[in-house]
Amino acid sequence: MFTINDILYEDNHLLVVNKHCGDLVQSDPDGTEAIEDQIKAMIKIRDHKPGAVFLGVVHRIDRPVSGAVLFAKTSKALTRLNEMIRNGEIKKSYWAITESRPAEEEGELRHWIVRNAKTNRSHAHQRPKGDGKEALLAYRVLGASTNYTLVEVDLKTGRHHQIRAQLSAIGCSIKGDLKYGAKRSNRDGGISLHSRSIEFRHPVRGEVIKVTAPVPKSDNLWSFFEEAQN
Repeated sequence: MFTINDILYEDNHLLVVNKHCGDLVQSDPDGTEAIEDQIKAMIKIRDHKPGAVFLGVVHRIDRPVSGAVLFAKTSKALTRLNEMIRNGEIKKSYWAITESRPAEEEGELRHWIVRNAKTNRSHAHQRPKGDGKEALLAYRVLGASTNYTLVEVDLKTGRHHQIRAQLSAIGCSIKGDLKYGAKRSNRDGGISLHSRSIEFRHPVRGEVIKVTAPVPKSDNLWSFFEEAQN
């Protein structure tokens, strides 16, 4: 559930929030309330808005994933941010806790992602296949505990379940991600994938904005890894 304390950055044109795992970014067909709706309601009350509140969803992250999500508060900002997304000008970095350590400490992964709409699952193939879309990411190992590894991922493309499918394809399933090969679920029902930071040029003022999202406070393993990086 979104609260005002989850706002990481805000000005007249945009807003970045730290999403909790389990929350929807945008409403789905079944009418489940999403962060988008909650932010609009908060702005309407806080800023005494008499009419409808404009809020544009710039990008989404999966429901079981936590971390930074960017919204536009004006149509001008939304248009420009959408163009940046299309041009690959918004840098998104993720932290993943994996059940196995990658064979190489850092590298790039290139697959072709084929989505199965019926199962809501993506398959990562080594070569082009059917209507598969090319998926690129770079990764590096940041640390490890007794049983798990912290991997930083820089996303180059934005495919359906891309990080989850690509890490699973190299034998490094994300902790809690049963859909992609994890041994057991997480207690909160989420997966240990976190949108750690987002970096872009401000759509109006032009300066570089970088926002970092703290990891989930209730998870001791996340806290261990975050503290080890400081």
